[in-house]
Amino acid sequence: MDILLTNDDGIDSPGLAALREALSEVGTVTVVAPASDQSAVGRAVSGEVAVRDHERGYAIDGTPSDCVIAGVEALVPRPDVVVAGVNRGANIGMYTLGRSGTVSAAVEAAFFDIPAVAASLYLPGDAFDEPTDRSDYGEAVRATRYLVENAVEAGVFEQADYLNLNAPLPSETPAPMEITRPSLAYDMAAEQNGDTVRLHDRMWERMGQGDIPDPEGTDRRALVEGSVSVSPLTAPHTTEHHEALNGLAAAFD
Repeated sequence: MDILLTNDDGIDSPGLAALREALSEVGTVTVVAPASDQSAVGRAVSGEVAVRDHERGYAIDGTPSDCVIAGVEALVPRPDVVVAGVNRGANIGMYTLGRSGTVSAAVEAAFFDIPAVAASLYLPGDAFDEPTDRSDYGEAVRATRYLVENAVEAGVFEQADYLNLNAPLPSETPAPMEITRPSLAYDMAAEQNGDTVRLHDRMWERMGQGDIPDPEGTDRRALVEGSVSVSPLTAPHTTEHHEALNGLAAAFD
């Protein structure tokens, strides 16, 4: 199996190192990852990017989407699967999908018709402010490797374009895996202070207080309850028949 591995935390991140080591046991891994942190850049694409050899693979002065395009089209043989991660911090909720560089790398692969997995680590409360090492990514790596080894042959990608995986920190017992859907809960706020406006995602604060508004079956609920969340998703921008819009078009002079 040929595996293209990327991320948005940067090529030197411990999450990528842990995943590279594990995936190297099941296939040939080529790393094409950003040279620096590219978190929350979405599917931004550059016109031209510098490429440098790195001890882990190729370092790209660009975004995760740049890495997938450059990797698939120029740097490595066409991979059997693209894996993005492991991201430091969860990517849960419908509203995060378009923002996340990790998820966007998987979406970019989907447009190439290549199966993809986006993997992220949930760091609850104050844990996000603490440094992480390879051992912290154990559950995320275990679940990602399992899906890379089995999902293609099982026919998962005949119905899904990519999988968005979020895992908890390791505990005394292995985490179960739950198939989920992205939560629709949304709680962004903005507050003006002089010449600036502070944008604040209150959902993380609510999670720290144990206030989880998401119903059973959603990614956030499963993750907070200790499961590995896996959401099977399709690439965005699906066009659907829309009666009201058809009527407006018919009436347009």
